[in-house]
Amino acid sequence: MSDVVRNLSRIALGTTAVGAATLAYAAGFERTHWTLRQATLPVLAEGARPLRVLHISDLHMMPGQKSKQRWVAALDELNPDLVVNTGDNLAHKQAVPAVVRALGPLLNRPGVFVFGSNDYYAPKPKNPARYLFPSDKRFHGIPLPWRDLRAAMLEHGWHDLTHTRTLFTVDGRPIAAAGVDDPHLKRDRYDEIAGKPDRQATLRLGVTHSPEPRVLDRFAEDGYDLVLAGHTHGGQLRIPGYGAIVTNCQLDRSRARGSSRWGAHTWLHVSAGLGTSPYAPVRFACPPEASLLTLVPRTTSANPALDATRGARFNPGAGVR
Repeated sequence: MSDVVRNLSRIALGTTAVGAATLAYAAGFERTHWTLRQATLPVLAEGARPLRVLHISDLHMMPGQKSKQRWVAALDELNPDLVVNTGDNLAHKQAVPAVVRALGPLLNRPGVFVFGSNDYYAPKPKNPARYLFPSDKRFHGIPLPWRDLRAAMLEHGWHDLTHTRTLFTVDGRPIAAAGVDDPHLKRDRYDEIAGKPDRQATLRLGVTHSPEPRVLDRFAEDGYDLVLAGHTHGGQLRIPGYGAIVTNCQLDRSRARGSSRWGAHTWLHVSAGLGTSPYAPVRFACPPEASLLTLVPRTTSANPALDATRGARFNPGAGVR
């Protein structure tokens, strides 16, 4: 065997080994490396006290995912003032009890929610290339019991923001909130909630599952302070130094996770979410996350938001690190 052949064989074996190790890490470790993102956003009315918002998205829950359920339930230790759930909670027709267990004590706090495509339909196996070359075609799985999950959330006092505007209080402070149905399925009908939110509100909050620019533009035009979304999984597979490869929507890659401005007034926060499709159970350079957002008055900071994203772990019983 020539030296050239030997060298090529070594390279091939090395590449295969690296690929296998990367896949093992992405599937066996990182996808359950539960992470807390923290950000401080200057979005509140002048003179308002800070408001702590816990943003949960894309659980994609399977009944047997006990570790995820325990970790999410323990987020109650963060003492959020408000919980916002931006959808895709389900990944199995029997997952509603698991989601309710995961949300557990958080359901006793003020909360709002909208649903995503994987609340309505079960996931199906897909060719990964479809994410690189998106299409308007949708292939739905079996219907999921989203109405049962909605009933549980409503029973605990959470507000369904689907095509609804509402005004409610959190710790004695008025919050104006509105949301749309999932734009990824083209179910959004923003005209049903169009108009300026209450100017007297401490916070004007928009909620959507998929952060489609057409929806974000409407929230910004109406003067919302903050819009929360999920859906992107942060790209799910990220290349160090490059970032997300795709966002699975029309949002640009640079906003696939974390906080950014959307226009002169509105802030956007996109959660990378806590789950994956059972048919693509991998994450790389993009650990599953929930977000604790500390909202402060606009006048307290002229600087961009502080988004402390980088792998901050939350250990139940130890508080925020």
